[in-house]
Amino acid sequence: MKEFGHRLQPIPVELFVWIVSILAIFTINPYSDSFSFCPLDNLGLHWCPGCGLGRAMNLLARGKFLASWEMHPLASLAYGVIFHRIWILIKQLKHRAHYG
Repeated sequence: MKEFGHRLQPIPVELFVWIVSILAIFTINPYSDSFSFCPLDNLGLHWCPGCGLGRAMNLLARGKFLASWEMHPLASLAYGVIFHRIWILIKQLKHRAHYG
């Protein structure tokens, strides 16, 4: 049991958060305006440079490139940044675990 706990210890929380966020983006409804995580929108301000990014990423994952671009043009860049960060964290994890 002690060895199992030792294997789970080096998993970075950030890696888990990014993977869960990508999975959450795949499951949202891009056409729903019922709930917003945006703190500015929740405060009553209706303009935010990041609003629509998650929905645009969902549309991009569904292959609706034009609709994604119209909703937020930086969705593909956001995917690139997130997947790059996941890749770096996995490489660091493999290096720390001496997997080679």
